[in-house]
Amino acid sequence: MRKTVQHAARATVHLFGAAAMAFGMYLFVTVLLMSVIGMVVIAGAWLLPETVLLLRRIAGAKRTLTAEWTGVHIPEAYQPLTGTMRERVVTAARDPGTRTDLRWMVAYWVYGVLLVPALLLWSVGLVVDGVWCGLLRRPAVLLLLIVRLADLEADWSTALLKPSPQAQLAARVEELATTRAGAIAAHGAELRRIERDLHDGVQARLVALSMRIGLARRAYGRDPETSLTMLDEAQDQAQQALTELRQVVRGIHPPILSDRGLVGAVRALAASSALEVTVDESGLDQDVRAPAAVEAAAYFVVAEALTNAAKYSGVPCVDVRLVRTRRGLCVRVRDEGRGGADETGGSGLLGMRRRVAALDGTMKASSPVGGPTVIEVELPCVW
Repeated sequence: MRKTVQHAARATVHLFGAAAMAFGMYLFVTVLLMSVIGMVVIAGAWLLPETVLLLRRIAGAKRTLTAEWTGVHIPEAYQPLTGTMRERVVTAARDPGTRTDLRWMVAYWVYGVLLVPALLLWSVGLVVDGVWCGLLRRPAVLLLLIVRLADLEADWSTALLKPSPQAQLAARVEELATTRAGAIAAHGAELRRIERDLHDGVQARLVALSMRIGLARRAYGRDPETSLTMLDEAQDQAQQALTELRQVVRGIHPPILSDRGLVGAVRALAASSALEVTVDESGLDQDVRAPAAVEAAAYFVVAEALTNAAKYSGVPCVDVRLVRTRRGLCVRVRDEGRGGADETGGSGLLGMRRRVAALDGTMKASSPVGGPTVIEVELPCVW
């Protein structure tokens, strides 16, 4: 019985919140009319994007309120309002998400008129008729009625606020365009890094090696001892060039991933790190491997995160966790350091995000000043 009363109380709170939002929507009519008049006058066309942004915030608040009641997230799909004033006005007018929000707003005006009186009658019934005193005798009559009303209101809002297929497609195209641009930028940066490593490292070694062999060849006839010394030095340079070339190859795709798999590769990173790294792979089935591209992305995320922790965290310990999820592979790196990591500060977070986005993955980075720093990456894949 207590749970029934608590559920009804939550339903009442939800409906009062919905009624308050409906009242706010009536006030929003004034802003909407001003935007329409501004469009007619032309000089006030700048009002339309701002009004649409305000409508998006209101609809977003309603999505949150409804999700809290139903426990089901309502997605949103909007085109970004960027560019020149004309581009922003055109986008705001043509965005399918705007039409979805306007449809919900009009419907909210209608059933909001019915919702407010219903709540008033419910409140009066509680106070005047002493409903709470008779709940033990007739709980299903009023309690289930208010819960059903909350369910009905949430169902209407979910149906009206759910993005249309056109809006979802437009948002998906925009997301793919963004991730593609990020992937191209990450690929270009990777190519420049490889070119720099080859030019400044391996190529320089090979040029010096060629010169050393040439000098040794010319010196062989007149000074064999010096020639042998030069050949020994040339051999050392050849070994150094091979070492640097292997490092470049590891930067493209670490061979250890192919040999040991992701868990073994991450453990090797932990062993070679200057920090004390704890690796938890209990949530990962080592007998089933993710695709090579996913493993490579996860490996580079861990490697970059450990490098950042060693440079900036100021603590000796880092925790790494690998988990197999329903959608794919989740990588979580946490340190209790000083925090304050900034993607724009050259910490490598932007490169990690681009690499993850190229595989349609998601990355969350939390690093408040004072710590902790938590990087969580989810890479979709089929196991």
